[in-house]
Amino acid sequence: MKISYNWIKDFIETNKSAVEVGDLLTGCGLEVENIFTFHSIPGGLEGIIVGHVLSAEKHPNADKLSICRVDLGNENIKQIVCGAPNVAANQKVLVAMVGSTVHPTNGEPFTINKAKIRGEVSEGMICAEDELSLGVSHAGILVLPEHYEAGKAAKEYFEIYSDQVFEIGLTANRGDAASHLGVARDLRALGLQMKAFASTPARTSKAHVLMQHSLDPINHSLIKVTIQDTDGCKRYSGLNIHGITVKPSPFWLQNRLKSIGLSPINNIVDATNFILHALGQPLHAFDADKIAGGHIIVKKAKAGSTFITLDKVERKLTGMECMIYDVEKPLALAGVFGGLDSGINEQTKNIFIESAYFNPGSIRKAAKLHVLNTDASFRFERGTDPNMTLNALHQAASLIMEIAGGNIVSEIIDIYPEPIADRTIIFSPHKSNELIGKEISDEVMQRILTSLEIETTQKDASQWHLSVPPYRVDVERPIDITEEILRIYGLNNIEMDEHINSAMSYSEDVFGLKLINRLADYLSANGFFEIATNSLTTPAYYPAEQLNNAVKLLNPLSNDLAVMRMDMLYSLLESVQYNNNRKNNDLRFYEFGKTYELNGKEQLLNSYHEQKHLAIALLGRKAPESWNITRQEYNYFGIKNILEQVLKQCGFTAINYTFETDERYEYATQLIVKKKVIGVFGQIKKTVAAQFDIDKPLWYADLSVGALTELAKEVKFKLKLVPVFPSVRRDLALLLSKEITYQQLEKIAVKSEPRLIKQINAFDVYDGDKIEEGKKSYALSFLLQDDTKTLTDEEIDGVMRKLISNFEKEAGAMLRG
Repeated sequence: MKISYNWIKDFIETNKSAVEVGDLLTGCGLEVENIFTFHSIPGGLEGIIVGHVLSAEKHPNADKLSICRVDLGNENIKQIVCGAPNVAANQKVLVAMVGSTVHPTNGEPFTINKAKIRGEVSEGMICAEDELSLGVSHAGILVLPEHYEAGKAAKEYFEIYSDQVFEIGLTANRGDAASHLGVARDLRALGLQMKAFASTPARTSKAHVLMQHSLDPINHSLIKVTIQDTDGCKRYSGLNIHGITVKPSPFWLQNRLKSIGLSPINNIVDATNFILHALGQPLHAFDADKIAGGHIIVKKAKAGSTFITLDKVERKLTGMECMIYDVEKPLALAGVFGGLDSGINEQTKNIFIESAYFNPGSIRKAAKLHVLNTDASFRFERGTDPNMTLNALHQAASLIMEIAGGNIVSEIIDIYPEPIADRTIIFSPHKSNELIGKEISDEVMQRILTSLEIETTQKDASQWHLSVPPYRVDVERPIDITEEILRIYGLNNIEMDEHINSAMSYSEDVFGLKLINRLADYLSANGFFEIATNSLTTPAYYPAEQLNNAVKLLNPLSNDLAVMRMDMLYSLLESVQYNNNRKNNDLRFYEFGKTYELNGKEQLLNSYHEQKHLAIALLGRKAPESWNITRQEYNYFGIKNILEQVLKQCGFTAINYTFETDERYEYATQLIVKKKVIGVFGQIKKTVAAQFDIDKPLWYADLSVGALTELAKEVKFKLKLVPVFPSVRRDLALLLSKEITYQQLEKIAVKSEPRLIKQINAFDVYDGDKIEEGKKSYALSFLLQDDTKTLTDEEIDGVMRKLISNFEKEAGAMLRG
């Protein structure tokens, strides 16, 4: 949110600098994230001076360029190459000096440097009006009146409005501070003096009259108002002004709006925007001649009907929106956006100004449903002041008559069937001091509350009865009163004790946390990057039948964040895509995260299920590019080896593999420990990867952290001595059917001699044309060792004979010579 310092000074009497005021605001909870300078002419014409062209000669190397000698005052004569067709001797011009920055009307600012243009030195730039945001013409340089003095700063001849602008990070609960008046209230509470008429700042005596006297009706109301949706609209005020002239706003008003980032439109719309940002009360101006039947009806939308908003978008209404109708058609999406058919244009002569209080929940739902975020909806969603509608209406009428003419031709309409009362809170100063940790006197507390317009209606020794105005929607409980006192008193004024008490955090699943940390440490130590992605995702990633079990958000920010993720894959693919787009193509990622599902049709608490996962992704090269390293891409066995090492960290050595069909993978392999599936891995299908602009093989694994933890708790770690007896290696070359897997051979070998065989390895696989079709050759090595003695040749040969026999019987293997 942007707040103008000059505008604030219409409310507050202060000599403090913008930085000092910014520090005050940050200290009381309105965090000032940035303070920047606004100029009505971008750049403020800094570094731009008046020059006198002494001569303009044709450039020897370019037909369309001129070499100019320009007097910049005090006999400071510079040579400037200029391409404008109208440059001539004896002109007064605007010159951008070397080192200055010019801000063109269209385009980005750029800095002037000393340069050579077609071989001739140029020390500056003679400017056209569009190069300095003084206009839009680029037909030639801007020629100044003769009386302008060479060497003088250009800003001395051009009226430039300057302001300091605060960028405030407004929290969602502080809707009361979403205006200059709201910010001024906090500054008043901090000790600055509020000006007279500060709640309705005026520019003319006519406005003072409007503030001090009720408006006398000239005629009975020309517009009739009926509220049918009494829940959506609690208060509706309005009046008619006839005989206005729609035209551009005066410069003071345009500059005020521009300073906070708004584009001026016309004097009527600008006036309503001015009041909105001054007082926090959204207004809407209708062309009164377009209100059919002279009757405004506030009611729910008709489900299935359509409405064209000011942005020329046709919107389908659901029936939950609060709408403004006349007797024939919809006029506005209440509190959110006006309609195309009732808006103000240059032909408008008569207007009806609306000033209302709408239900925050109703406005929030309508704005989110139609993906609209307007200045009005921003404030109505957070809760406006129901007692400000007439005040803002008075001020708007005054301003419009000042800048657009016209007369008020109706009495003020004000329909407020159930006034919103002040909120009563019973507050204990003693308990408040206990929470704050410092004894703040009753007098200081009372002063702070009074400055915040919180009235004390009853007071005894232990309790105060406080009346909180309705615009403070965030103050509902005694603890909120304590927060108000603390933020105005100042957190920096609360001393820290010498001793700080702390408590150890406790988790029931300490083993699971330790296991996760162990796996994370291992992966990070091996070059993996841990990522954290959003649990919210788009339903477009999942088929319709799977979405039946999705956990859906009732009020999503957008359709891209409408469901809780059911799979870790897609958020990880988004991370890979993000890195690929930034030329980071060799990736090793892992993430611990949760997936969510709804088990059953009824949305009961026990119907929701969440599961923790470890997701791993590999893409590209195993090692960075280097002159002495052969390029090697990740493959199936690369990710399989990494997973085996990860599972070793859990204490698992006996791992089984089965192949399964999964539409996300080219081929998928299940990881099985103790007959329980703990995860799946493989290469992601090229068609799936292509949706994320990934054109290289992507290897992905998804492990169940719950299953890993459960099984790892059963593992008993034992220490044993390093073997003192030597190991022996023996090799076998086997001819097998292509259907036989290495895993089958490993099982046969372990079963044949579980005590002596310590390690098995396939160090060569061959299936070329040197062997018969349908066959392959495995070269296996076996590491044999006895922990109690040195193996003899007879024992070793016996083990090998048993292996050969079992391979022949169970796998149909033949020994190759």
